Amino acid sequence: MEQKKFDFNSIIGFGLIFVIIMWMMYNNRQTDLKEQQEKAKKEKVEKAQQAKQSKTKELAAVAQDSTVADSVKIKELQGALGSFAYSATLPSAKEAFTTLENEFIKLKIANKGGYIAEATLKNYERFTKNSKQLVALIKDNNADFNLQLQTKDNRVLNTKDLFFEPTLTKVGENQILSMKLKSGANEYLEYKYVLAPKKYLVDFDIHSQGLSAVLNTSKPIDLQWDLKTFRNEKSISYENRYADVRYEYEDGKDNYVGQGKDKEETPEKVTFIAFKQHFFTTILLTKTPFATSKLHSNNLVNDEKIDTTFTKQFRANVPLVATNGELDYKMNWYFGPTDYKTLKEYDRGMDKIIPLGWGIFGWINKFIFIPLFGFLSSFMGLGIAIIIFTILIKIAMSPITFKSFLSQAKMKVLRPEIMEIGEKFKKDPMKKQQETMKLYNKAGVNPMAGCIPALIQIPFMYASFQFFPSAFELRQQPFLWAKDLSSFDEIVKLPFHIPVYGDHISLFPILAAIAIFFYMKMTSGDQAMAQPQQEGMPDMTKIMKMMIYISPVMMLLFFNNYGSGLSLYNFISNLITIGIMLVIKKYFINSDKIHAQIQENKAKPKTEGKFQKKMREMMEQAEAQKQLQNKKK
Repeated sequence: MEQKKFDFNSIIGFGLIFVIIMWMMYNNRQTDLKEQQEKAKKEKVEKAQQAKQSKTKELAAVAQDSTVADSVKIKELQGALGSFAYSATLPSAKEAFTTLENEFIKLKIANKGGYIAEATLKNYERFTKNSKQLVALIKDNNADFNLQLQTKDNRVLNTKDLFFEPTLTKVGENQILSMKLKSGANEYLEYKYVLAPKKYLVDFDIHSQGLSAVLNTSKPIDLQWDLKTFRNEKSISYENRYADVRYEYEDGKDNYVGQGKDKEETPEKVTFIAFKQHFFTTILLTKTPFATSKLHSNNLVNDEKIDTTFTKQFRANVPLVATNGELDYKMNWYFGPTDYKTLKEYDRGMDKIIPLGWGIFGWINKFIFIPLFGFLSSFMGLGIAIIIFTILIKIAMSPITFKSFLSQAKMKVLRPEIMEIGEKFKKDPMKKQQETMKLYNKAGVNPMAGCIPALIQIPFMYASFQFFPSAFELRQQPFLWAKDLSSFDEIVKLPFHIPVYGDHISLFPILAAIAIFFYMKMTSGDQAMAQPQQEGMPDMTKIMKMMIYISPVMMLLFFNNYGSGLSLYNFISNLITIGIMLVIKKYFINSDKIHAQIQENKAKPKTEGKFQKKMREMMEQAEAQKQLQNKKK
């Protein structure tokens, strides 16, 4: 047996490992202790700041008391507010409001905070079951606007807690309101509002004078803007689907913060931030881009039966950079409808907030749908305008529809010969493909001719799904039994809730589903017959039969809660397509004539096109390689 001996190398190795482990444990312990100390220190600072801010609020409120002249209270104010205690001792240091108003909007600006406490749209009503109420984008403390100021004596002050001095003047037809947060007779932070007649856009400047000696401007000043959006429409879920934060950044790009819970984006060089609701929007625009930003969106509707007051919580944090120790920002507020034409008129890029689709879908909406529908709706009712609009679009698309049906008819005539080729060369797929292509070439038939027209129509269909939910004109406009073309057309209220479907029955989706059923019933047979069955591929006949029933069911489920204007468009669109199809089949497509024409084409000598020649050569090369591989075996 081998005698065991002490292995000094092993002992040294174990010793080193033990020392390393002990060192790591000690180091981790020191790191944990350091992190705990830093965390405790941070919490202590935060608590101190919160206590200081709370004290600031209390002392600022003291200024409303007639006994504010008491020297003790003045000293307390000076101790908490520093130089800004001057504003708290002025007569304006009280809960009061100044009103700006034109034909479109009414704004109430509070002395406390200097921000807009109420923003009401005078020409639009929100959905209510009982009394009529105007749309109010801001009211009942659903919004905050604040600049967080850091003073040179290490104070953190929030403008929303401090009192501004208002001065209202009028220059021509423009109303000008200056709100000044003063640290002295000629030292102040100013919010200036300018409201012109018949405008939703308000000039808003932030300017400071003489504060370079008071404020610490070595770091940017945080602008904090919060808004909790009120429900204004009949369907809170439908409205919420189109409520989000939109923004323009980096010289004209636009994007949005996602839907759902606690979504956040941090774009740079931001030129406007839009807290967009379905049909109304609050926008902050700046001529000096915000270098960075932190935009936040949170969904507040968890249960439609309970959460019926608010839709989203929006928040924006952006830095304001001082120049030579002073602030000077030229900005604007927009309080108004999310209407493409209205937003476009201001020429500030705000129309980008309307989701019309990207690329070709957006072009169709901007250059065809919006101008055409705008023209029609200018002199007729909205429901009739949708019907005429749909008829014109379908007539314009009828040549494409005709080509699609003609291609299907040709393929149907050729189907027996294609099946014969398939049976003859069923053991040689390559040869079958070659012979099929030869048949198409001789007959003068393009198998893709039926697909291309259908593909051309898809962008128009998708564009309509973007256009109608964004069409502000449809809001609260009735047609037949639909009380509001921008919302669902409820005819029966259910005593229970069906998942996906909802708690009501809408009629236009039912009519659209019926129209889709008959359209697919009439076309699915031709499409299945036109497409020869390929070996190893799914049976098209079975797929088409399934789609006959699946498509109407999908329409019923998903469109029950959509705007009735979109459902009306789909109903009329399918109805017209059925009519066009019947006319084409009866007067323009004759199977015997098509068959005779195909036979005539076969007899004519055919010049092989470049694409067909290339395809033939590729197939021949593939066949040659296959034969060579078979010989080697």
